[in-house]
Amino acid sequence: MSGIDGKVVAITGASSGIGEATALLLAERGARVVLGARRADRLRDLVARIEANGGQAACTATDVTRRADLTALVGLARERFGRLDVLVNNAGIGPISPLDDLRVEEWEAMVDVNFKGVLYGIAAALPVFREQRSGHLVNVVSTAGLQIVPNQAVYAATKNAVRTLSEGLRKEAGEQLRVTVVSPGFVRTDFVDAVPDDRIRAEVNAVKERLAIPPEAISEAIAFAIGQPATVDVNDIVVRPTAQA
Repeated sequence: MSGIDGKVVAITGASSGIGEATALLLAERGARVVLGARRADRLRDLVARIEANGGQAACTATDVTRRADLTALVGLARERFGRLDVLVNNAGIGPISPLDDLRVEEWEAMVDVNFKGVLYGIAAALPVFREQRSGHLVNVVSTAGLQIVPNQAVYAATKNAVRTLSEGLRKEAGEQLRVTVVSPGFVRTDFVDAVPDDRIRAEVNAVKERLAIPPEAISEAIAFAIGQPATVDVNDIVVRPTAQA
């Protein structure tokens, strides 16, 4: 199957930002979308918007730190639409801080959401893809892993762990599975709200206000990768503001 029309796509972190924009775009182009996030009320509102525009969507509350929730998300796709063609591992958090602050619990949370959450997604989707003899994993990482800067060491490490994992999966995937890594730069989302330090949050906010691009720019990149023919695997896409160094 090539193109987007008719594909069944599950998306984590779908209640806002890149996940929400991706759900809207793919549904508009004919995909049947299955949405997961912790904020179930926002998911239900998003499903209603998609259906009001003639699209097909389903949702379930999903905490990616719980393996059972990812299993349920994939299960919902199969129950509602009969299959799963793509899993977009988009959920992520970024309570960035200097290492000297020793915010160990926040480090652990980033590992749990940003890395283990992707592992749980793979564990849920891979057997389905093997059974179907087709499937596509799209993992959203960050340009923070391409240019390491102060205060983002742990966040960047979790994103680069996913980058490494994705390449390993691609090497093991064989001819029937596709793996794509998308690295967004500064995007206009609520990412900054999680930064605990007032000074750092203000600095990051200032940069965001100056050059951030809309989440729709990332959803277009994701759609590009998904829409390729089955014989074409777009492995790595970097999308950042023109002004971002």
